[in-house]
This record gives sequence, structure tokens and C-alpha cells, in this order.
Amino acid sequence: MTYDAQGSFGSWLSSQLERANKSPAEFARDIGVTKAAVTAWIMGRSQPHADLEAEILTHFGAAAAPVATSDEAQFETSVGWRFRPAHADGGREYGNAAIFAFDVDPDVLVREATQNSLDERVDPNRPVRVHYTLHELTGSHCEAFLRAMRWSELAGHYRSAATQSQQKVARSLNAALNDLDTQKSLLLLRIDDYNASGLTGDDYGDGRFAAVVRRQLDSRKESAGAGAGGSYGLGKATLWATSRFGMVLINSTLYLPQAGRTERRLIGRLDLPWHTVGDNAFAGPAWFGEPDSHLGDVDVSKSWWADEVTVRALHLERYFHDPGTSFLIVGAHDGSGNAETLTDLHRAIVEALGRQFWAAMVTGRDSVPKLEARVTALRNGEVVVADVLVDPHQHRPALSRALQAYLDGETVDALTGTDQVVRVDVPLSVTRRRDEDRRKPKDTEHRAVLLLAPSDEGSESDFKVAYMRGSRMTVQEKRPRSLPLGAIPFQAVLLAGGATERDGDDVDRAERFLRASEPPEHNRWGRTEELSTEYERGAGTRIEEFLRAVDKAVYGLVGRRETSTNEGPAGLRELLKLDGGSGGGAATVRGTQGAPSVVSVSSTVDDSGAWRVRIRIRLPESESPWLLVPVAKFDVRSGGRPAIRWKEIEEIQGCVVEDGLLMVAPGTRMAEFSGITDPSSHPVLSKYARLVVELRQSRGAKP
Repeated sequence: MTYDAQGSFGSWLSSQLERANKSPAEFARDIGVTKAAVTAWIMGRSQPHADLEAEILTHFGAAAAPVATSDEAQFETSVGWRFRPAHADGGREYGNAAIFAFDVDPDVLVREATQNSLDERVDPNRPVRVHYTLHELTGSHCEAFLRAMRWSELAGHYRSAATQSQQKVARSLNAALNDLDTQKSLLLLRIDDYNASGLTGDDYGDGRFAAVVRRQLDSRKESAGAGAGGSYGLGKATLWATSRFGMVLINSTLYLPQAGRTERRLIGRLDLPWHTVGDNAFAGPAWFGEPDSHLGDVDVSKSWWADEVTVRALHLERYFHDPGTSFLIVGAHDGSGNAETLTDLHRAIVEALGRQFWAAMVTGRDSVPKLEARVTALRNGEVVVADVLVDPHQHRPALSRALQAYLDGETVDALTGTDQVVRVDVPLSVTRRRDEDRRKPKDTEHRAVLLLAPSDEGSESDFKVAYMRGSRMTVQEKRPRSLPLGAIPFQAVLLAGGATERDGDDVDRAERFLRASEPPEHNRWGRTEELSTEYERGAGTRIEEFLRAVDKAVYGLVGRRETSTNEGPAGLRELLKLDGGSGGGAATVRGTQGAPSVVSVSSTVDDSGAWRVRIRIRLPESESPWLLVPVAKFDVRSGGRPAIRWKEIEEIQGCVVEDGLLMVAPGTRMAEFSGITDPSSHPVLSKYARLVVELRQSRGAKP
């Protein structure tokens, strides 16, 4: 005998006990058996004999008796959409304000959804597996899905909500409904995670389920603790914001049982603006589930335990039995308009995962990645773009190499080759919280880790630092405030807090401190209201000092690197540096207004050991001529920089060379010259040093 929507005797019994508000122990006393026996039935480990089964059915009444089903059966008729009534005081919300906290595009969705999955990682010895599945439904496939999710119960609400105001949400809904009517197609985006907690807890209590499904601004990150990515409770709103219909259906496999069950816990949530249908006014939100009989006359839907047929009909079937959650975004779209086709959106999600979570996917020899991510695209059940496993080394090769070297313990203190990764620690002073004992130190030092690797990618990440903490999601990626002129292309990553893979009180403090310094988008570290409220005076200054220290550390690494010259011209070119020199006559050459700046350099070492350089400079507008002195020095491995002689300096364009001086006429904006050093003046062989060219302003000549 088979059972109704619950699929087995244990599932059915669990549902009846929940509806009757009885515990397994209470029910065991009612029918004269042990609690262990009832628990075994619920968990599917055993089943009562026929006579006792009949007694149990009678106990709950004929209406609850099991009913045979077929593969075409739909879930029980009591499951449906139930709307929150309008506020008694006449208040109205024309949409969920939380969805306007972010831009609606794949980057933001991937960032928030994937970080939430990482925060709920269960087994630290295995990665969280995230699978994004795009599924375009057309024709009869679209109609079948709409029937399964009871579209007929919603159509009147949608039409009313789309026409009863001129607010943004209403206009967007109207466009979505018109497209559905004319195109007869629907794009679903399902986000599955595995080795995650799932939505545990009851429907209304202080658990993960209620935080995601029932509440706003509730950030419940029980698994992640101090290392959680979010702190505002806004990230989940991006799921509903990505739906043109404001609808998300959810299937959760629980890490901890709820009412004796773990698999196929279903619920749906819909966010509409205030609207009326007939004589009834509705606040907007609605939930898809079975009625909660314990709430008296209040018409509320709660989650239910679905059968496999229902899960398939709703496109919520999970691939594995691991705990986690599947979020189905109904009517998914890219609000930015950049990804308009199925393949465009697939590519955008793959790129967003590779760009923002490359570090979480990198692994060392003796470790496992924190994240494994895949993206698939289907149309009416047929594969359009096959499974793509996101490879961090493909999306961020230099940065992935740097992090892998750190995890494997293969970093160096100073670069001697272009395939190496240099590491330096950067101190972060964590201010004392206002609620802490004032006898504790005012600041606690945390050592963040800066990794830097030479780059030959020519990508947008060159000359930038990726900042991250916690589970290694990129918080921000930015260029240091200043870099040495002629600095070689590099990429760097700054690991703070839990991203350092260390434990300790300083790590936890740094995590909490940096998280408080992030805005709702979690895309930078700086002064925030949360930081100033939670921490004592000076917290914002500590963040700014830390960021300046990172910039200074980068400058030091690329400003004094040592590299072998056995790689030919490309390797030699990396050895050349230009800077502003020092002393009273030095010109400032950092590209600031009123000073010359270097546009490009090229270099080689000839057979005699002489450096041959070609330098192009840009000059600011000036009514007077520029008189510049190029000074060549060797940046040796120890000691000061010895000056060397020029064998020859020649103008190429925009300048005149006379007695070692570069003379640039008024109004000239670009100049280029070449130079050859005198090997007899070299204190060491060229391969043991790098060349530094300082541009100094000739004394007595001020433009």
C-alpha cells in the first residue's frame, strides 16, 4: 500500500503527529508502544504490523487514511497559496524594500547566494557543492509547471497587484505578465547547495527556516559564526529580486531532523505589493504550503513534506541526498539587461563564480577546496550548455597560483623568479568593542597575509589587490593608491581573518571587526554605522591605517624585487624601474598634476653587459621648458644604490639631449629618449641587479 503526498508510512505518520501537535513520546503512550518504536517508524527503519497499522489509522480518523497514488498524481489538495491579510491600521507596502538594497544582476545574485551556502558548510573536510541550473520552459512544458505551482490561484492577485498602483514593482509585474501571455515561456533558475545545513528549525521559531522564509533583516549564520559573509540579513532578498514574479520555491534537505524528517521539506514564498481581490485587501506576501491548523482562524501556509512526484513536477528534484537547499527562482532575469539569452546568462553566472569565488575553489596538496561550483543550461529538459565545472585557475590563474603556493607553504620572502609568490604579513589593529571589559587592551593585533605574484595575463586584475576574509569571497579588488613607476605587472591577494586558515582569538576578532566595516553589499572595508556603534572610538581610523599598510606593503614588494635575467627580453624588461629619486632636486613622477610621468619603458641587456633602455614620458602643460636629468643606478641585493654612468643618451622625439640633460620645449606633452649604460661603471654584473632610472629636475630650472 502507498500513501498520499508523504510517500511512506513514516512520512505520513510524521505529518499526522505534526498536525495533531503531538510528540512521538506522547503518541507512543496513546497506543501503548515505546517511543523507540514510533521513532523507528518515522525514520523508515521499520513499520508496524498490519493490525497495529490499522489501529493507528483509526486513531487519526478516516480522513487521514492512506490513499493509493499514481505517477500523474499531484500533491494533496490542501496545499496552496495563502496571502497575508492587509494591515488593520491601513498601512501599505508597495513591494519589499529589501530587494532595492542591491542591483539585480548575476554578479550580485551569485555573490549573495553562494556566500550564504558557504556560511552553512557542515563538513569542513568536504567542499560545499553549488549547482546553478538555468531551465527555459516553453509551450506545454511551461503550462505543466504553472499547473503544478497552482498559477490559477495567483493570476487574479498578480493582475490586481500589477494594475492598482504606478509603483516600480507594479510596473515590472505588468511587463512580466504580458511577456508570459505572449511568449508562453518561463525561465527558471535553480540554485542547489550540498554539504550545507538546509533550512532547519520550525516554521516560526528562531531557526534558519524562519530567518529565510518568514523574516526580513534576520541574518542567522549558525554554522559560520564569526566568519559569516553577511551580517545584515539582506542577501536572501536577491533571490526574490531576481524573479520577475517575486516568487521563489524552496526544497530543503535538513542536516538536523524536523519532526523526524529530513528530505523534501517544501515551501514557497511570493512577494507582491499591497493589492485587493474582490472585497479583500492583502498586504502582499504569500506562502505556498499546507494550512497550519494550530493557528485557529488565521489562514497561513506552512512547509510540508512532499513526495518525489511533486518535487519533479515543481522542478525541485535534488541530485544528491546530502543536506542543503534548492532555491527555484521563477521567471529569472538579469535586471541590468546585459544577459538577455539563456547562453548569455549561463556565461555571466560562470564568470561571476570564477571572479568572486576563485579563492574558495583553490586547494592545496593537503587540503580540500571550500567550494565546488557548476553551471548548467537546459531548455524543456534538453541540455543547451553542458555542465561547466568552474575552474579557478582558468578564471584567475596568477591569483590562484599565489593562493595555492600559500596553502602548500611554498611562498618566498623576496622574488628571485617570475614563477614565485612572495608573502608579507600586514598588521591589523582590532579595536576593543564597546561591550567588552575596559581592562582588556584597547587594540588586538591580527596579522593578515599579503601574497603577490608576477602576472603575464594582461587582465583587468593586473596591478590590483583582492581583499578577502572568512570563507575567501572577494570583498573588493582595487589598485593601491601609489605604485613605483615602471612597476612590473602583478596580482595580489590579501587574506584576513579566517581566510588566513589560522585559528585564534585574533582571527575571530578580525573577522567580526572587518565584517562590521562592510556595507550591506559587502564590497569594501571602511567606516560604517555598525563599526562606530559596536566598537570604541578610533575603529574607522584602524581600518584606514590597515588599508594604507597594505598599499605600502605592495609598494615595497614591487619597488625592490630581484629577478633572474635568464628569460630573455621579457624577463629583462621586468627588471627596469623608474622612480622620482630623492633629495632636494628630485622631481615628483607619480603621475600627479604638475609632474612628468612615465608612459612606457622597454629594455634589454646587450652582449657587453650594457643596459639599453627606451623611455617615453608625459609632461603636464607648462609655459616654461622642462630640464630633466636621467640618473641610472643599480638596485643591488644589499646596501645603497650605486650610480652608474651613461655611455650614451639620445633623443627620439619631443626633446633635445645636451650634456646629459633632457630639454623639453614649453607646451610639449610627450617626449621619448633612449640610453645605454657604461658597463665599466657597473659595480656588479647586470644579472645580479636591476636598473633604476630616476628622473630629476635640473637645479635652477623650474617650469
